[in-house]
This record gives sequence, structure tokens and C-alpha cells, in this order.
Amino acid sequence: MGISDKITLFLATGFGLGRIPVAPGTFGTLAGLPLIGIMVWLAKGFAPGTTAFFLVCLVLAGVWIADRAEKLLGLKDPGCIVIDEMAGYCIALSLVPVTPVTLITGFAAFRCFDIIKPLPVRYFERNFSGGAGVVLDDIMAGVLSALLLKMVHLTGLL
Repeated sequence: MGISDKITLFLATGFGLGRIPVAPGTFGTLAGLPLIGIMVWLAKGFAPGTTAFFLVCLVLAGVWIADRAEKLLGLKDPGCIVIDEMAGYCIALSLVPVTPVTLITGFAAFRCFDIIKPLPVRYFERNFSGGAGVVLDDIMAGVLSALLLKMVHLTGLL
């Protein structure tokens, strides 16, 4: 296995957190925290579209990395691949100010949507394969979480 393969697996497994034997998706979601930090930095220092561009690049990179990692591991959507959770968690926090309360609430909402997989999430999981199949259901869980957080934020509860 070459260095590029090792880097791919390191990124796909959320810097190794996805290899934790218990609840790898939950620990892998936490690996998204540095990416959320980058997202906040971009939102404060650059043009408004920069954050959206970052998220699109993150999703595209996630699809590519997950697809390559699946092939390297020889498994379909193995639990250790958590780059999808990292991207989904970033999306969950994309519509609200990032605070300790929104980080925790967004984490809980995202994990619930990711685990329960309501209809739009399940559709993406069932109808796509490869890297897209790994990532897109978590992106939809992130979108649902973002919308929920935004609604709660607008009520003044967050």
C-alpha cells in the first residue's frame, strides 16, 4: 500500500477515529470539528459564497475519498469510513451561528437523522453506490439537521 492509499484511508477514517470499534460513526462525526472550525473561519473572513464553496468541495472530496477507500478495503460502506459523517456534521451547522449549544444540538440532531434514516436519507442510501452511496445519505441527514437547527434558532430557543 502506497503513501497516497494510506493518506486516503487516514482521511476516510476521520484521522483514525472511524477505526474505534464501538460507535465509529459517532466518533467519526467528532472528527468534523476541525472542518467546522475552517467553515467558521471562512464565514468570518471571506465572501459569503466561500462557505458554500467549501461545503461543495468537502462533499465532492468526500465522495472521491469514500469511493477510493471502499475499493482499498474491498468492502461496501464499511463503518470505519466516516468522512461522510464529517461532511454531514459540517452541513448540519451551516445555517446557524456555531456556538457550544449549536455544536451539541447539531451533533445530536445529525446523529439521530443518520441513525434513524427517515425517508429522504434512506432514499440516498438505497439508490446510490460507491462513494456517492457512502456520502449522500449523510449529506441529506446534515441538510435535515441544518433545517431543524435553523427553525429552532429562528424561534429564539438556540
